[in-house]
Amino acid sequence: MYADPVSGPAAAAGEDREHDFRSFLVYLDSIQVDFDGFLALDISSFGVREDELRVIIGPNGAGKTTLCDVISGKTLPSSGRVFFDGNDITTMPDDEIARLGVGRKFQTPTVFDSLTVFENMELSLPGKKGIWRSLLSRQSTESRDHIMSLLERVRLVTQTEKQARHLSHGQRQWLEISMLILANPRLLLIDEPAAGLTDEETALTAELFLELSTSHSMIVIEHDMSFVRRLNAPVTVLNEGKVMAEGMIDSVQKDPAVVEAYLGR
Repeated sequence: MYADPVSGPAAAAGEDREHDFRSFLVYLDSIQVDFDGFLALDISSFGVREDELRVIIGPNGAGKTTLCDVISGKTLPSSGRVFFDGNDITTMPDDEIARLGVGRKFQTPTVFDSLTVFENMELSLPGKKGIWRSLLSRQSTESRDHIMSLLERVRLVTQTEKQARHLSHGQRQWLEISMLILANPRLLLIDEPAAGLTDEETALTAELFLELSTSHSMIVIEHDMSFVRRLNAPVTVLNEGKVMAEGMIDSVQKDPAVVEAYLGR
């Protein structure tokens, strides 16, 4: 059974956390986010280790997206600290956090519809700034091979010259995930990747994530329990901004509080 050391009795007893964050790639310590009197997030401790895949579930309004907003620098917490690779990034701008190696994918794919699949990938190559500079520059054979390898992994290698507007929803999801990977982040924040996918696309996406988790840390927000089960990864349940439960999916699904707050609805 999965057990997060920062959520156990030692953390509850208030032991020194100064050393805790160093064993995690990303670590949230006593984080609160207050939106005009509404406490959207209230987490005493939360950590994800290097090359760990963690799934976040919970009802709407539980604080899942806010959690990722805090990690990525989109939202400044009202109190507490955020650490990434041992560094305090709490007040760091989101672009600087991205450069440290935090990549984010939102629920709705954000790709350039008028550009081809390959051109979208070119834009995500490290060091590329701006559409025209990227499109006019000549890519090295190594960069091109890397792009084609990623596209082959997500079954888009035959779609390289197709404009993104003509891709299916699932293909657009895979394209954006591939663009994110190409930027080589150490931590991937991915919001509801299974939304709107066919059964075949869902299965392929789960396989892709399991493969990625061997070389990336990942936080995946998801509502599709069948997809969560396919990932077979530790699950954190959020409710009303707090961590309600943590464990493998079979364990949290049997938790009466989780059933009442979320799974039983």
